[in-house]
Amino acid sequence: MYRTHTCGELRITHAGQTVTLSGWVQRSRKMGGMTFIDIRDRYGVAQLVFNNETNTELCDQANKLGREFVIQVTGTVAERSNKNSNIPTGEVELLVENLQILNEAKTPPFTIEDNTDGGDDIRMKYRYLDLRRNNVRSNLILRHQITFETRRYLDQLGFIEVETPILIGSTPEGARDFVVPSRMNAGEFYALPQSPQLFKQLLMVSGFDRYFQIAKCFRDEDLRADRQPEFTQIDCEMSFIEQEDVLNTFEGMIKHLFKFIKNIDFNGLFPRMTWQDAMKYYGSDKPDIRFDMRFVELKKAVSNHNFVVFDSVPYVGGICATGCASYTRKQIDELTDFVKRPQIGAKGLVYIRCEADGTFKSSIDKYYTNEDLKQIAGMFDAQAGDLILILAGNKVKTQKALCELRLEMGARLGLRNKDVYAPLWVIDFPLFEWDEETQRYYATHHPFTSPNLDDLPLLDTDPGQVRATAYDMVINGVELGGGSIRIHDSALQNRMFELLGFTPEKAQAQFGFLMNAFQYGAPPHGGLAFGLDRLVSLFAGLDSIRDCIAFPKNNSGRDVMIDAPSKIDQSQLDELNLTIDIKEK
Repeated sequence: MYRTHTCGELRITHAGQTVTLSGWVQRSRKMGGMTFIDIRDRYGVAQLVFNNETNTELCDQANKLGREFVIQVTGTVAERSNKNSNIPTGEVELLVENLQILNEAKTPPFTIEDNTDGGDDIRMKYRYLDLRRNNVRSNLILRHQITFETRRYLDQLGFIEVETPILIGSTPEGARDFVVPSRMNAGEFYALPQSPQLFKQLLMVSGFDRYFQIAKCFRDEDLRADRQPEFTQIDCEMSFIEQEDVLNTFEGMIKHLFKFIKNIDFNGLFPRMTWQDAMKYYGSDKPDIRFDMRFVELKKAVSNHNFVVFDSVPYVGGICATGCASYTRKQIDELTDFVKRPQIGAKGLVYIRCEADGTFKSSIDKYYTNEDLKQIAGMFDAQAGDLILILAGNKVKTQKALCELRLEMGARLGLRNKDVYAPLWVIDFPLFEWDEETQRYYATHHPFTSPNLDDLPLLDTDPGQVRATAYDMVINGVELGGGSIRIHDSALQNRMFELLGFTPEKAQAQFGFLMNAFQYGAPPHGGLAFGLDRLVSLFAGLDSIRDCIAFPKNNSGRDVMIDAPSKIDQSQLDELNLTIDIKEK
């Protein structure tokens, strides 16, 4: 038997017992004739004691142990004289009587500690070592708990887990597919699924009225902190339901997870916000409502004062930062530089300080009287000591920049506390997006999203104003999941394809199997998918989803541990009938 107990199991109740532990050497300390070694496994850390006076040979052997050696020890559990309240095993130690080295280890390239000295690149290269760290391991345990509890919750509601194919046909609409050449079908390719969308709709046609899957999905997109080329969805679909049924079911699931994982209760329904209001007041379809600081549109109020910056643009908007009137010129300049960064793109920043004596200090004093500034401040309900920050320009771009400025001010004021959770549903998204370059409409979500039935007449007259029966769950400015009610009527689905520029032949080639299935009786259905990686990172308080994935890719989409992607042998290319021709960029 390699161990009778785990390293995190020993307590004062085990004192006097003979036990065997196995694990990795965390650290070693010599104090006089004593050697203390911390041994670690998945469950915790235990302190080992080697006494040179009672067993010199054993102590010498212990002094030769290096970090990350795998060892087995047997000894007697004893109460510690200097207890360590920082670890669960801190009341006891193991007086070692026998030591066996199970495997020696090279010195690791970084310290296996919570606060490691290893950078991202080196930790990803040696990810198997990084996973030994408590904080990384705890993220994976949290992921397991959320996944397991999600399955249990959905099972109790009558959902059936069904696996769908990984090798499917390519559908070029939307994000780029990862494609896989077929050896048995020369010149043809599979695609890896961006989601199980079509298959879960087919399962509804098949009569499985409550489906879910912890599904692997793949998108060949540029990466960022909350995006990986392969990711995991909690994918769900329901039949004979309306939007309200979906929202209530999965709001209940999220509430359950918060109670189970964080012991947090949410009273009442999650707030709901239309997409129009989200963009108007927050400049984002995933607003962070942990704090207010909503946008105020100022175009009418500030026009015709001979200030060309405001007069010459279609949109002027601002936010009010409570208690920030004391900001120095240097701090204002920092904010100006922030909004002028290329990724944000504002031309400049206007400020109004609300002074304690009722006057106003502004960068536009030359054009606006104190009474004008007072009127503007009143639109924000600004009080003495507040700071108003204003941007102007193209509406969409300026609202996006103002959103980034709002989040920056929220962070500076400590309003984005990771231990505070503010969920909401964003609803009534536009069904279509117009692309100027291609002069055509694209589906905001996907071609199977049902229009709001009240807006059906607009499909022929003003498609851009049609609302989708679609919804996203947002918590703390992160889109955790989203979905829609689907089109189940073949005639309406064909009309949707037509508006999106599909010829009947193209629609049949890409989605004919779904359209054919609908002819055999498709029930009303809809669903949503949560990003499991994002959900875990939210619960763990992480800024990136990488640390809740066992073996993630870096920002270039590479797995630096196994050096993938990589070139393949010519013989493999020949079998696949492929020739590589790399064009210079």
